[in-house]
Amino acid sequence: MGRKVTLATCSLNQWALDFDGNMERILKSIEIAKAKGARYRLGPELEISGYGCADHFYESDTLLHSFQVLRKLLESPLTQDIICDVGMPVMHHNVRYNCRVLFLNRKILLIRPKMMMADRGNYRERRWFSPWNQLRQVEEYFLPRMIQEVTGQDTVPFGDCVLSTRDTCIGSEICAELWSPISPHIHMGLDGVEIFTNSSASHHELRKAHLRVNLVTSATNKVGGIYLYSNQRGCDGDRVYYEGCSLVAINGDMVAQGAQFSLEDVEVITATLDLEDVRSYRGELCQSFMDPVTKPYHRVKVDFCLSGGDDACLPTHQPIKWRFHTPEEEISLGPACWLWDYLRRSGQAGFLLPLSGGVDSSSTACIVHSMCVLLCQAVEDGNTQVLEDVRKVVGDASYWPQGPAELCGRVFTTCYMPSENSSADTCSRAKQLANQIGSTHLNVNIDMAVKGILGVFSMVTGSRPQFRVNGGSHRENLALQNVQARVRMVLAYLFAQLSLWSRGRPGGLLVLGSANVDESLTGYFTKYDCSSADINPIGGVSKTDLRGFLQHCVERYGLTALQDILVAPPTAELEPLTDGQVSQTDEADMGVSYAELSVIGRLRKISKCGPFSMFCKLLHLWKDVLSPAEVARKVKHFFTLYSVNRHKMTTVTPSYHAEAYSPDDNRFDLRPFLYNTRWPWQFRCIDSQVSQLEANAPSQ
Repeated sequence: MGRKVTLATCSLNQWALDFDGNMERILKSIEIAKAKGARYRLGPELEISGYGCADHFYESDTLLHSFQVLRKLLESPLTQDIICDVGMPVMHHNVRYNCRVLFLNRKILLIRPKMMMADRGNYRERRWFSPWNQLRQVEEYFLPRMIQEVTGQDTVPFGDCVLSTRDTCIGSEICAELWSPISPHIHMGLDGVEIFTNSSASHHELRKAHLRVNLVTSATNKVGGIYLYSNQRGCDGDRVYYEGCSLVAINGDMVAQGAQFSLEDVEVITATLDLEDVRSYRGELCQSFMDPVTKPYHRVKVDFCLSGGDDACLPTHQPIKWRFHTPEEEISLGPACWLWDYLRRSGQAGFLLPLSGGVDSSSTACIVHSMCVLLCQAVEDGNTQVLEDVRKVVGDASYWPQGPAELCGRVFTTCYMPSENSSADTCSRAKQLANQIGSTHLNVNIDMAVKGILGVFSMVTGSRPQFRVNGGSHRENLALQNVQARVRMVLAYLFAQLSLWSRGRPGGLLVLGSANVDESLTGYFTKYDCSSADINPIGGVSKTDLRGFLQHCVERYGLTALQDILVAPPTAELEPLTDGQVSQTDEADMGVSYAELSVIGRLRKISKCGPFSMFCKLLHLWKDVLSPAEVARKVKHFFTLYSVNRHKMTTVTPSYHAEAYSPDDNRFDLRPFLYNTRWPWQFRCIDSQVSQLEANAPSQ
């Protein structure tokens, strides 16, 4: 009958500028799609070059190598008899565009440039690309000679057009266009396009997956149609993790779902669907909206069918229910996959973590443990690429992991660095956790190094600083804490470089950080201390979420050592003990609780609140627990801390992006790092409002 089509979409773990690897993964996905009976294959955004090339997009080499890969794809026998939809940068009239290139049997069918750019949060696409602003207009694109030699074509259509096969019509969206209030799929659907495609490079963020799913189901619920969504996967060389989740939907129902987190470099999902279901769905829903006056889309015609001949007995995919991960599962899986990509692509032999026995460093340790669990499961499932990469990391071509703990001992070194201010409790907690996850654990006392540095200072100045409890000033107290923290950083890098050498093994270790997003927000860490590392898997996660994650690890992995860590008060242990017990706590030092910081952080970044508007919102949020004057003190205290310490964000360790209120200065949260920390005008506005509220308050 010729009404059922089998379509393929995929998630690829592409890497910026890895043209060999990217091409190999593209070809593999096409091969799998054809084996599953698909006649159309969709890939992620900019899959040929990799999405994260950043300023390399300015380089002519990036454009040249992308076309060289395209030529290889056109020439490959694997790409015959299937419409291939690939992403790459293209220059047209000396303007760079983020494009989809559709080709079939050594002929380019059309080039569709991106029309709505991603320019907020982590994205800066207008820095490298221009949007195609000519709605429903098409121009001739003159192909490079290397492509002409293969296709025999001089020019191809370039612009806002759709593809008409003999049995249906296909229209493209690219990433951010799905999120736009004027998404192209609406007009395409009303112009008879039956299959929408979206190639994307969308990053993971906690509690975000449902937004994407809702957008796709809503799109096809409104205008009917089939929607193919392809997303990149993995770490392609930056702070974000692209989370896959490729999917297929029809008429508001999800019918196929890819994994959100996976170690598979190539995942292809297919769906067989009935085009008549789209036509029937639209019959009553869209008929009255079809406007013959509206300028139609230019249709590029191709003599090819997506459907077969006799397909009456071919089963179609039925609706499924999407399973969303809990935030705790997301923390366990996303950063673990990101760490693995970073490790295997960096050429290093493992990780080293200063493990203090607190919530933050324990969370980082548990993420590495989760990574080892995923690796062992992938090897057990027959993933040969993972096994090959694991063997390269451990430096043993015949290695076979015996379990997560054994693998952890190979690739993960934890290091407890006590001083005279450290308690026996934290030492015990760190050791117990290391034993349970299987890491190689070291105990390195830092007192000798700290005394040596202070001795140099005293010899030069003739002065000996004292802790506050011993009569010292605030400045002395802070300096004595900082020197301990910075010594730990120096020792961490020393052991990362030489600990494997001392054991007769080749390679070095990546140093992991463990400062959470709330501490970064207030600057509650020492600049160039153990927060200074190579990468930080929890730098975008709140303290509140980390505590939930550790409880998940107790239940999921049986790491009972975490129970004592969860009930212990968070402390830096940088000031002298009192009767052998910790006298310093994080929340007392900061003057604000971690729960309050999560609220404040979201208001500052997501709700775009300055001091006064934050005060106004918190008046209502905290009215049952704090008076207006107390709210004012909290807000002013936070903004003072934030502005005094903002300079620390300029050197903060690259962290996994997981929160929409991340203060990451590199790209996501662009702000000055030298403030008037008194905020005189803003704080006067707050004080004036407090005075008015108190004057109008009923007398008790």
